[in-house]
Amino acid sequence: MIVDTLAVVGTGLIGGSFALALKQAGAVREVLGVGRNPARLALARELGVIDRAADWAEAAQADCVLLALPVGETEAALKQLLPHLKPGAVVTDAGSTKAEVVAAARAVLGARSADFVPGHPIAGSERSGPGAARADLYHGKRVVLTPLAETRADAAATVRALWEAAGAEVETLDAAQHDRIFAAVSHLPHLAAFALVDDLAQRADRDTFFRFAASGFRDFTRIAGSSPDMWRDIALANREALLAELDAYVDALQTLRAAVDARDGQALHTIFSRAREARENWLKQQDS
Repeated sequence: MIVDTLAVVGTGLIGGSFALALKQAGAVREVLGVGRNPARLALARELGVIDRAADWAEAAQADCVLLALPVGETEAALKQLLPHLKPGAVVTDAGSTKAEVVAAARAVLGARSADFVPGHPIAGSERSGPGAARADLYHGKRVVLTPLAETRADAAATVRALWEAAGAEVETLDAAQHDRIFAAVSHLPHLAAFALVDDLAQRADRDTFFRFAASGFRDFTRIAGSSPDMWRDIALANREALLAELDAYVDALQTLRAAVDARDGQALHTIFSRAREARENWLKQQDS
């Protein structure tokens, strides 16, 4: 057993899967659930995701608290926990951006920011809620930790051990580096998918377009089924890095447009071939 009591704030896909994995691994004795929706907490209890619901004061007495919330809610959640946070309790999060989360932790927690370990599991689904949680979600997936300079070594070690018990491979990055990377490989693709579906949805003849859309459209736009609240917060929290990636992507699209307009088949073939090779190399690395 790694910790006696775990409190999960947000018992949906991310937090719920973390809880299920740790319970299955015997890494935690009891899991407390915190949330605004009593019906969701009741469902999480019914499904065995949590052992019981708790308020903020009780959750703050847990050995470890995971914030599995939209990143925009991090500061408010930390303010709820701080007055009740027991000595030595470790707080971590699962947000998709890190620099703003780090700033919120330092502003709210003060000296207790040494107990905070920012994290980001690179796993998920367009599904949400306690019913989407599953114990194997993190098996073989990466989790990135971005400890603060002042983070206690034993706090970081505890969070690392919990994620490893959940089946994940843990890596460490600087918060700013994390945000630059994920602006390109996660946040931008989501915005691109949302933009395409929204563009078609606003057309007068949208029903005709959607009627003929098939697997390619479904594959490309799958992530447009993700939570609007979560992705609004991510886009705003990672604004600077995401703007840079949007500008680069617009430039790439303009290059493609110019090649199509000029009937430059060689330029198109070069771009497509380079992209295909890069993707195949990435897939080989994923499988190795």
